[in-house]
Amino acid sequence: MTITLTERAAAQVLRQLEKRGSGIALRIGIKKVGCTGLAHTFEIADEIRPGENCFESHGARLVLDAESLVVLDGSHIDFVTEGLSQRFKFDNPNVDSECGCGESFNVKKPVNATATATATPTAVKTLDLQHEPRS
Repeated sequence: MTITLTERAAAQVLRQLEKRGSGIALRIGIKKVGCTGLAHTFEIADEIRPGENCFESHGARLVLDAESLVVLDGSHIDFVTEGLSQRFKFDNPNVDSECGCGESFNVKKPVNATATATATPTAVKTLDLQHEPRS
């Protein structure tokens, strides 16, 4: 299971942690919403919960639960500026379709987190950066 993070995305995570004044990582998850079914969630993590997976890249940590990791496996995360907005942008090979507004997505096939998530919970892993930078 891998997730890649660009230097820009890592810098944004670190800025958010510094701005808040506490926290150890950015927790990324998924929730059911929107036109096509799933959306990303973000929150500052003060701790790693039982069963979560922790990844580190460019000095920034990401924390994901097993279900989210299965859906986001293979994602390349960047932080982009588009017009007046800034956001984390996911290049996720598991996405089948996205809604027109870009707020939600659907995955190619149903995923079963308990059967597929094999990453070691709570172990800090170095993100696979061999594909970086990506244009």
